[in-house]
Amino acid sequence: MTRAPLSYVWDLPTRLFHWSLLALVAAAFVTAKIGGGAMVWHGRLGLAILGLLVFRIVWGFVGSTYARFAQFVHGPGAIRAYLAGSWQGLGHNPLGALSVLALLGILALQAGTGLFANDDIAFEGYLVPLVGSDLSGRITGIHHLLEKVLMLLVALHVGSILFYAHIKKHNLLKPMITGWADGKPEDSAKGGGAIAFFVAMVIAGAAVWVASGALLPPPPPSATTTPSF
Repeated sequence: MTRAPLSYVWDLPTRLFHWSLLALVAAAFVTAKIGGGAMVWHGRLGLAILGLLVFRIVWGFVGSTYARFAQFVHGPGAIRAYLAGSWQGLGHNPLGALSVLALLGILALQAGTGLFANDDIAFEGYLVPLVGSDLSGRITGIHHLLEKVLMLLVALHVGSILFYAHIKKHNLLKPMITGWADGKPEDSAKGGGAIAFFVAMVIAGAAVWVASGALLPPPPPSATTTPSF
């Protein structure tokens, strides 16, 4: 039996991003529900998610073919063609691209607002000193609202994967695991080498460092009480 030709679609950094983001978002959700001391880890997970998102944004410009925004962000014409069944291509389809952009945008807002949020008990986001307690409270409300929007988008994303698997008989998960999908070998992804990866990692690391409050002035020393004799 002759095997169908394959194209290398998803490079290793894109696949690692995808599955790492899934694990970190799940862990952040769990720690938020636990609360208490777990909120310290919730904050750290938020920083890690922010770093991943910055990496993915940079990788969307310097990564390999199908990871680049210019390749999979399509206009209304491509969306109409896809709905009509006449679109063909590798990587994200036009509707899948909208889902990716929506998830990246909501996650960026969620991680960003988390830097300024608090739990009304003992935990504060890393950049709360920049906004003060009143504004932090309002941002916290937005952070909680975005959680519901994020859960809705995740449900739609999972539903789409199941729809493609069971109705269209198209496995979207396997290429994101192996990197390979049905297609012509000459259409395999190109670019996104070691230098591009290094640049994306450095920018992501710098973003995490800034978001951690490293540039904020140190808090004033706590006042000491002089005993009276």
